[in-house]
Amino acid sequence: MALSDELGWTAQPLETLNRRTLDRDIAHIAFLVGTHEVAQVLLGFPLQLDGREGPAIQAMREFHARLEQGMPVPVILWDERLTTKAAEDLLIAADVSRKKRKGVVDRIAASILLQSYLASLEPAAKMEPESWANEYLDRGTVEPPHEPTDHSRMSAGRGRRTRRRRISGDSLG
Repeated sequence: MALSDELGWTAQPLETLNRRTLDRDIAHIAFLVGTHEVAQVLLGFPLQLDGREGPAIQAMREFHARLEQGMPVPVILWDERLTTKAAEDLLIAADVSRKKRKGVVDRIAASILLQSYLASLEPAAKMEPESWANEYLDRGTVEPPHEPTDHSRMSAGRGRRTRRRRISGDSLG
């Protein structure tokens, strides 16, 4: 899992979710949402490299539906292709040992996933709504960006930017 800063500019690794039962996993995510004042939950959507839906998709859709029921904030699906590979490459470039990489790769992948989502929001604010569809078709995203919701809060002393904390986890983490 990863968490964005209060302004929604950067993503930082948070923790690796050690899966137990579905109810306990959802309860833990809901706890993190409340603790960190999260406005949206971003869930990695495991498309195959060619963009097709593979065998993991049905289980992910069921998890997504259950997670939405247990969250007080929106849950957004986001294309997670190559995030684990990018995380591995980053850790190898940083000369992190294989043993240490195993324990942190999911958190790094989650922060890469979240950072890609955050980056996608910036151009959307500068584009006309008619051009959003073409922009996101070019990127191969699963869902278009969402406008800040009523769940967002204003940050004290930070001008007019809204507070948009998000939590992210890839489908394996």
